[in-house]
This record gives sequence, structure tokens and C-alpha cells, in this order.
Amino acid sequence: MVDSDARLEFGEAVAHVNAHGTHAFAAIPVIADDGESVEGLRVYVLQRNSECGVQLRFLAGPFFSAALAADEVWRVDEVPDSVRRLRYIPCTCQEEWFSEQIQVLVARLASGASVPIPQMPDYLSAMRRAAASEVVFPIAMIGRAGDVEGKS
Repeated sequence: MVDSDARLEFGEAVAHVNAHGTHAFAAIPVIADDGESVEGLRVYVLQRNSECGVQLRFLAGPFFSAALAADEVWRVDEVPDSVRRLRYIPCTCQEEWFSEQIQVLVARLASGASVPIPQMPDYLSAMRRAAASEVVFPIAMIGRAGDVEGKS
């Protein structure tokens, strides 16, 4: 069922992406060890794939860095239940957005959804910094062990 904020349950989002050839996304913050500050994001983007129908792209990383802690593609049947419980916003998306800083990616997805997010900072106009291509972040940075179950 579509809420007044246009979010869809996982099955509805998959059907929407499959029927319309668009995308849908969900994003959740990565909370720092202090339990108060947000240090990054986990982003889930449903997209069409000509070979397997709809797939989910999972990206995670710290703010203000183009280096990602995760950039994975999952088949719909591989998606953990914790990710299926998220609500997804239909949007447009371009492949090159996936190489942007994580907060810029979310800003572009939100902009492509035409969904007003009043508290969202203007990341599209902010100064950008990039990490060197060899920089990697440990899997613990994205909190996979606790908040989001790994693939089985």
C-alpha cells in the first residue's frame, strides 16, 4: 500500500520497478559508536536488470567520501528480511550516481523522487572531497552484523 509520503512496501516496490522500469530506494543512517551522531548511510536501490528482472543494489559508506564500504547487487530472493521490512520511495536514477559520495547519491535519489524531505541538507551544492581509489572501509563501518542481516 502506498502511504501519503509515497513509500511502498518491498513487494509493491519490486512490482512498481518491474512494471515501470524506474527505481525505488530506501536509506538508513549508520549511527556512530557514541549512539548519537550519524556517520554514514546504507542505501538500497531497486532497479531493473534485463537478465533477472528486478535486483537490489546495496551501497554503504561514510559521509563526504566517494569510497564505499559496500557496493553489492543482490537478487530479490537474496534480500534479507530486515531489508524487506524497509519502505521504498519510487524514483529515477542514473548509473553514474552510484560513484558519488553517499549523501549526494541519496540527495539525487530524493530529488528524482520528487518527494520533499524538509530536513535534508543541500548536499548537491556542498563542497566535495574524495578519498583515493585504494581507500577501503571495514565491513564493520556499515553495521552489517547488527542492523542488517547479511545474505544467507
